[in-house]
Amino acid sequence: MTDHPTGERHSTDGGEPGALRVLLADDQTLLRGAFRTLLDSADDITVIGEAGNGREAVRLTRELHPDVVIMDIQMPDVDGLTATAEICADPALHASRVLILTTYETDEYIAQALRAGASGFIGKGMQAEDLIEAVRTIAAGEALLSPTATRSLVTQFLAAPTSPPPRQPQQLAALTPREREMVGLVATGLSNLEIADRMYLSPFTVRAHVQRAMTKLEARDRAQLVVIAYQTGLARPA
Repeated sequence: MTDHPTGERHSTDGGEPGALRVLLADDQTLLRGAFRTLLDSADDITVIGEAGNGREAVRLTRELHPDVVIMDIQMPDVDGLTATAEICADPALHASRVLILTTYETDEYIAQALRAGASGFIGKGMQAEDLIEAVRTIAAGEALLSPTATRSLVTQFLAAPTSPPPRQPQQLAALTPREREMVGLVATGLSNLEIADRMYLSPFTVRAHVQRAMTKLEARDRAQLVVIAYQTGLARPA
């Protein structure tokens, strides 16, 4: 473990082989320590670094290439939303996914985080096992979109000065009818298992359709798939 004057820390051994590699970004040292202890207690997760602000988070992500970056929003120097946008916009960091972890679960923050490219949004009031499962979910390429986060995202689109055009853009032409259907259901906040139950399909089949749709639409994860669904008009609020 290497310590720096700014408070950032990172492992020099890269963690356990095969374990999910996590970078923690939070300006509160005690919270980072608590999260590190919690995550390191899971056999399949290793915390490989800590950052005290967004600037450090971006630098360490480029240096360590973690599987998941757990990002606080309110941090000095560079905030978490700015850091998230910088990480998600870097093609070299395409495999590093960002999980926003904050006490500020507002509509504005949720929408900004997802538009910046975050793969999920979770409050600091969650249970210990929820954080561990969230890391696994994000690392697997799934989005952590609770019904609250989905509603907040939809609300932001409704409040936008311009609404999506009624016609479907050419970007959606590559999708099959079933893939369009799956994207529409994903946009409501349903998980693969919930979609499978509703459509009388296997979760594996649903996942395959969703993954193909993500590839065709160049969405890095399900969170971006939701954004695309509402931007293009494929999904519309009830």
